[in-house]
Amino acid sequence: MRPDGNARPDYVEAFVALAKRIETAITGTPKRALPIRMVVAGGAAMHFYTGERVSRDVDATFSRRIALPDDLEVAYRDADGAARLLYFDRQYNDNFALLHEDAYEDSKPLVLKGIDAKVLEVRLLTPVDLATSKLGRFSSHDRDDIAALARRRLIDSAGLHRRAAQALGGYVGDVSRLRDAIDIACRIVDDERKRRGK
Repeated sequence: MRPDGNARPDYVEAFVALAKRIETAITGTPKRALPIRMVVAGGAAMHFYTGERVSRDVDATFSRRIALPDDLEVAYRDADGAARLLYFDRQYNDNFALLHEDAYEDSKPLVLKGIDAKVLEVRLLTPVDLATSKLGRFSSHDRDDIAALARRRLIDSAGLHRRAAQALGGYVGDVSRLRDAIDIACRIVDDERKRRGK
């Protein structure tokens, strides 16, 4: 897939510059170990799907343990000329997100000009897995992201409920808060779809 038509070119260019630095760092890896998969979540994935909400950080995991380069910040100017910074979040941890066990395997490859997918294969969580991942924290902007995915008809409540319930099966502890989050998120999706008449 390619970035949504509403994705900001300046943001995409900055993201590509960041990914290129990672690609350069792993170029000497033996071919049998390539490509390295970089699965993007969070606000960066949201922007590529919807063109909404530009995130300052990139949340991603890799298919192998890699030594990341030091310089993973890219300064750029947005369409209004304002100075922006995009950085790779080295503290991102998917252990606290609600995530289906097949989320990384089911992720979608993102085609980016200038990135060699035979070396670094950039992928996005699917829309339903992206929405599911937002249920762990479930802040106001997570709810807004779920609504945005529904507005774009990228998710529906039945699919979100099914995927999130399956993901919940792999978790231990008191999951009542997560169950409540799933129900609320499904209502958000239904309400958004009703407002759009779809």
